[in-house]
Amino acid sequence: FLYRYRREIVSHGSVYIACPPLYKVGDGAKAVYTWDEEGLEEIKRKNPRKALNVQRFKGLGEMMPKQLWDTTMNPETRRLQQVTVRDLAEADRMFTLLMGDKVGPRKEFIMANSKDVALNQLQL
Repeated sequence: FLYRYRREIVSHGSVYIACPPLYKVGDGAKAVYTWDEEGLEEIKRKNPRKALNVQRFKGLGEMMPKQLWDTTMNPETRRLQQVTVRDLAEADRMFTLLMGDKVGPRKEFIMANSKDVALNQLQL
């Protein structure tokens, strides 16, 4: 939406995405948050003897309000990712291809490129 209708704020670097954690990992006494698979694996490696409870957040609605504040909204602790568009023409072409009404070109693109995508590349 912002890219299409307020492109100038994106191109000036004024748009940010709040990045919530992907996992909450706890051992009963304390819990930590991690934002990716690598972080989860590191926690598991550092705690091989502990029975860890791993909760995967699939959306913000799965978090309690305090968790959402502590991890995603609090200016002191949140992680922000700046939205940038390096090549506006190419970005516009990709938005049209992937979000447009024409199914055929989108399907062709997905079929041609899906083998080159790793799961960790899909996290924004």
